[in-house]
Amino acid sequence: MERANLYLILKAELLNIAPEASLDDVDGNADLREELDLDSLDFLHLIIAIGKRIGVEIPEADYGRIHSLDALLDYLESSEALARKRS
Repeated sequence: MERANLYLILKAELLNIAPEASLDDVDGNADLREELDLDSLDFLHLIIAIGKRIGVEIPEADYGRIHSLDALLDYLESSEALARKRS
Protein backbone atom coordinates (compact mmCIF):
# COMPACT_ATOMS: atom_id res chain seq x y z
CA MET A 1 0.00 0.00 0.00
CA GLU A 2 1.30 3.45 -0.86
CA ARG A 3 2.45 5.78 1.88
CA ALA A 4 -0.09 8.45 0.88
CA ASN A 5 -2.94 5.96 1.30
CA LEU A 6 -1.58 4.81 4.65
CA TYR A 7 -1.42 8.45 5.77
CA LEU A 8 -5.09 8.98 4.80
CA ILE A 9 -6.12 5.86 6.70
CA LEU A 10 -4.15 7.00 9.74
CA LYS A 11 -5.77 10.43 9.54
CA ALA A 12 -9.29 8.95 9.30
CA GLU A 13 -8.76 6.56 12.20
CA LEU A 14 -7.26 9.33 14.31
CA LEU A 15 -10.39 11.42 13.79
CA ASN A 16 -12.50 8.52 15.07
CA ILE A 17 -10.42 8.20 18.23
CA ALA A 18 -9.38 11.79 18.96
CA PRO A 19 -11.48 14.21 16.87
CA GLU A 20 -9.59 17.21 18.26
CA ALA A 21 -6.22 15.86 17.07
CA SER A 22 -4.79 16.70 13.67
CA LEU A 23 -1.87 15.26 11.74
CA ASP A 24 -1.49 18.45 9.71
CA ASP A 25 1.13 20.04 11.97
CA VAL A 26 2.79 16.88 13.28
CA ASP A 27 6.56 16.67 12.93
CA GLY A 28 7.18 13.29 11.29
CA ASN A 29 10.01 12.48 13.70
CA ALA A 30 8.40 13.71 16.91
CA ASP A 31 6.73 11.41 19.42
CA LEU A 32 3.26 10.79 18.02
CA ARG A 33 1.56 10.47 21.40
CA GLU A 34 3.04 13.76 22.62
CA GLU A 35 2.36 15.63 19.38
CA LEU A 36 -1.29 14.52 19.33
CA ASP A 37 -1.79 14.51 23.11
CA LEU A 38 -2.88 10.86 23.04
CA ASP A 39 -2.93 8.78 26.19
CA SER A 40 -1.80 5.16 26.06
CA LEU A 41 -5.34 3.86 25.55
CA ASP A 42 -5.99 6.23 22.64
CA PHE A 43 -2.69 5.16 21.07
CA LEU A 44 -3.59 1.49 21.50
CA HIS A 45 -7.00 2.04 19.91
CA LEU A 46 -5.36 3.90 17.03
CA ILE A 47 -2.84 1.12 16.36
CA ILE A 48 -5.54 -1.58 16.51
CA ALA A 49 -7.88 0.39 14.24
CA ILE A 50 -5.17 0.98 11.65
CA GLY A 51 -4.18 -2.68 11.73
CA LYS A 52 -7.77 -3.80 11.21
CA ARG A 53 -8.33 -1.29 8.45
CA ILE A 54 -5.34 -2.41 6.38
CA GLY A 55 -5.34 -6.04 7.47
CA VAL A 56 -1.99 -6.04 9.26
CA GLU A 57 -1.42 -7.38 12.74
CA ILE A 58 0.81 -5.08 14.78
CA PRO A 59 2.16 -6.99 17.77
CA GLU A 60 2.53 -5.20 21.08
CA ALA A 61 6.26 -5.92 21.00
CA ASP A 62 6.53 -3.55 18.01
CA TYR A 63 4.69 -0.59 19.58
CA GLY A 64 7.98 0.95 20.73
CA ARG A 65 9.20 1.02 17.14
CA ILE A 66 6.24 3.10 15.95
CA HIS A 67 6.68 6.12 18.20
CA SER A 68 6.55 8.77 15.45
CA LEU A 69 4.42 9.41 12.38
CA ASP A 70 7.29 8.54 10.04
CA ALA A 71 8.19 5.42 12.02
CA LEU A 72 4.57 4.25 11.94
CA LEU A 73 4.26 4.80 8.20
CA ASP A 74 7.65 3.14 7.62
CA TYR A 75 6.57 0.17 9.71
CA LEU A 76 3.30 -0.23 7.85
CA GLU A 77 5.11 -0.06 4.52
CA SER A 78 7.76 -2.54 5.57
CA SER A 79 7.93 -6.10 4.43
CA GLU A 80 7.90 -7.12 8.10
CA ALA A 81 4.40 -5.73 8.54
CA LEU A 82 3.26 -7.20 5.25
CA ALA A 83 4.58 -10.60 6.29
CA ARG A 84 2.26 -10.42 9.30
CA LYS A 85 -0.72 -9.61 7.10
CA ARG A 86 -3.78 -11.47 8.23
CA SER A 87 -5.10 -14.27 6.04
